[in-house]
Amino acid sequence: MHFKLIVVFVEDSKTDSVLAAAREAGATGSTIINNARGEGLKKSKTFLGLTLETQRDVLLFIVEEHLSRHILETIADAGEFDITPGTGIAIQIDVEDVIGVAHQVEKLTETLEDKL
Repeated sequence: MHFKLIVVFVEDSKTDSVLAAAREAGATGSTIINNARGEGLKKSKTFLGLTLETQRDVLLFIVEEHLSRHILETIADAGEFDITPGTGIAIQIDVEDVIGVAHQVEKLTETLEDKL
């Protein structure tokens, strides 16, 4: 079984809805890194050295490759990434090896048999 890593940078106010959408689309788990910072085309606004931008969360999903594009598109819709600039981005990266997901492979196999 082959996997992809989906990395999502999202406003912290949208984290829960993105997580729910990803799970509904087939993601079996995630890792959340809270309070990340970043800059887009425009430099962040500051007031007395404190940034006025909203905090971001980084969400990591290891997903089966056949489900990855659907999950990625579902995440983009839930986060409104293409509708509102600056709300977040999501990328997927090929994963060479994965260890620690053996308990999820059985469920994924059933899901993929139904879809393929």
